[in-house]
Amino acid sequence: MTLRIGRIPYINCYPVYGAVDRGIVTLDATLVSGVPTALNRRMSEGELDISVVSAVEYARDSARYLLLPDLAISCDGPVRSVMLFSSRPAAELGGCKVLVSRSSMTSVALLELLFEDVWHARPVFVAGDAELSDISGDSLDDADARLVIGDAALVLQSGELPRYPHAYDLGAEWKAWTGQPFVFAVWVAGRRTPVAAALAAHAALIASRDWGLAHLPLLAAQASEATGVETSTCEQYLSGLDYGLSYPHLAGLTEFYRRLVERGRIPNGTLQFLSAA
Repeated sequence: MTLRIGRIPYINCYPVYGAVDRGIVTLDATLVSGVPTALNRRMSEGELDISVVSAVEYARDSARYLLLPDLAISCDGPVRSVMLFSSRPAAELGGCKVLVSRSSMTSVALLELLFEDVWHARPVFVAGDAELSDISGDSLDDADARLVIGDAALVLQSGELPRYPHAYDLGAEWKAWTGQPFVFAVWVAGRRTPVAAALAAHAALIASRDWGLAHLPLLAAQASEATGVETSTCEQYLSGLDYGLSYPHLAGLTEFYRRLVERGRIPNGTLQFLSAA
């Protein structure tokens, strides 16, 4: 059986797939690229066997999934690629239009919590896009603020596109609020995926991740070529991300889930991992 494995095309996944892409680590699978929400949908509909998905997607339908141990995209402070750009301070955005990316459920859920509990404002959220072609204008269009994720957020901070007077890094905001890391995405296997195949794929992804973390300058150069952002900035970005799922990461993840459960935005549940047993 050849597995179908989802991958996000953003450069933040380079450390996990870099060795696979170069043939250094063998992964017996067909790789399928898509933005987080597209991968979420394809996993939920059974079109993928394993994928990186939004942390909120796992919580939304955990009965379908098993978490792959020690594999995630997280930060313990600034994330640099999940940003709110605004024409005014966040606390003054009550009643204002805020465009939110349709590409990431987790980033939107985190932004809503920050507005409710940190900035104490109630803006009007409107679904928008966050690709480079959508944010290259001279303004925020008719919105007062915009949530931008992925490579586009890095480019907006690089100085090549117009600056905004207020910018908020959601990873840094979460850290300042809770003191904990934040997990944006996790890797999951569908519960119907054969265990032996899932374990082999997990081992390959971990081996590729470990190779990637040992070769960040090489991956940063690749990321710079893909985005136009300086290599040093790309290396700083990639080295600032965490790709494991340790006890501190799990504490931050469960704290995020706890807050969403309290508001009725995800069902209550437990974390269940892929196991060889």
